[in-house]
Amino acid sequence: MKLTVKFKILPTKEQEKYLQETLNEYISTVNNIVRIMIDTQCVKLTSKDIQANLPSAVKNQAIQDAKSVFRKYKKTNRLSILKKPVCIWNNQNYKINDSFISFPVCINGKSKRIQVKAILTEYQRQQLQNKLGTLRITKKSGKWIAQVAIDVNEQQTQNTHVIMGVDLGLKIPAVAVTNNGKIRFFGNGRQNKYIRRKYKVLRQQLGKAKQLKKIKQIGDKEQRWMKDQDHKISRQIVNFAKEHHVSVIRLEKLTNIRNTARTSRKNEKNLHTWSFYRLSKYIEYKANLECIKVEYVNPKYTSQKCSKCQTLNKANDRKYVCKCCGYTTHRDQVGAFNIMMNVPVADGVA
Repeated sequence: MKLTVKFKILPTKEQEKYLQETLNEYISTVNNIVRIMIDTQCVKLTSKDIQANLPSAVKNQAIQDAKSVFRKYKKTNRLSILKKPVCIWNNQNYKINDSFISFPVCINGKSKRIQVKAILTEYQRQQLQNKLGTLRITKKSGKWIAQVAIDVNEQQTQNTHVIMGVDLGLKIPAVAVTNNGKIRFFGNGRQNKYIRRKYKVLRQQLGKAKQLKKIKQIGDKEQRWMKDQDHKISRQIVNFAKEHHVSVIRLEKLTNIRNTARTSRKNEKNLHTWSFYRLSKYIEYKANLECIKVEYVNPKYTSQKCSKCQTLNKANDRKYVCKCCGYTTHRDQVGAFNIMMNVPVADGVA
């Protein structure tokens, strides 16, 4: 299974200069190679064919990236011009030791290795013990970010026959139900809505003041907060599954939910800004690391079907009452139970 470990690096002013030059040169080189491939219709290039102020190994990586862009151009007849400065090193050309990462750059026309301080958590250090892939360095919002691809060996899935259904929503971010009777609610929907309203008001105030740069900064901060919430909720869900020896987690296949879901006008903005897909993927990859299988089911009628008699009923806000058998419970709990009982679809989240 492929994962990416993302962390900050803290180059010195001199190293920052070399990095910026390398990133700009790399992206320019990729675009130049693509033009050569289009003009000559030849993709068999080597680092000797490329004139660029880059180490030869980085030139080879640029050729691989250019081939990818060229193949896309051949299929779509649309040329993608890369603009965002970035540079990629393969796994044989960088090393990570303790709190430093070292890799080659060109200094005065010669390839030299620099060692840059890295900010790593203990969890990230453990993940970097796996087989390493490419290193990607970029600059975002004034901060230098390194991304290392890793290949995690998938272990044998648990065989405890405990299945858990997870219903994702707005008012309650997630509800989990297991087939051995365990139930848990995750997250705080009211807090999520409050944070959104807070940033919405701030954007309006800054818009009136014409402070466009600060609006972008606030947007980035809100997105980071939302991602952090998704990480925390997904971790809590997987830990709950581990605690109760769950072997399979079932989620809704939420394809086109924004076009098909019905919600109140006051919740419409939240529906279109919250990333159900991202939370699903966070649950999936964290579950896979714990040898827990993830399956996706059709979400049709999961919030309406009675868990006892299978009659379809419309819930009144969060309260679900079956008109046929009188069964009463929380609406999202009904959804999680039906997700758990549904037959998995063949493909995952689209």
